[in-house]
Amino acid sequence: MSDIRLSFKEMCAKFDVTPRTLRYYEYIELLEPEREGRSRFFGPREVARMTLIMRGRRFGIKLENIRQWLMIYEHEGTAAQMQAFVDMADKQYAELEEQKAQLEEAMHELKTLRDETAAELEKM
Repeated sequence: MSDIRLSFKEMCAKFDVTPRTLRYYEYIELLEPEREGRSRFFGPREVARMTLIMRGRRFGIKLENIRQWLMIYEHEGTAAQMQAFVDMADKQYAELEEQKAQLEEAMHELKTLRDETAAELEKM
């Protein structure tokens, strides 16, 4: 691993998150920065964890599921974590498919209503 060590401000900038978000991730034990006085520093482990957190959030995975998934690596190792990810990804993919279907249906209904209204307007 490299010797990267980011300050709190650098970590916020690197991942484009607010200080409040970073503090919250620390509060719910997703991240454990090193502390020196009042300063916090994020090493390679925390940067890697934050990368995984941000990826999970991008796919709509709940923070508690991400936290549990990260803990699997700590307690059971890589293979168990990879299997847990496959299971979590399958579940999230199904949820996204359902959301997509609902969104497409709403878009179709909106377009139909819009077109009917435009047609009525032209008759006036």
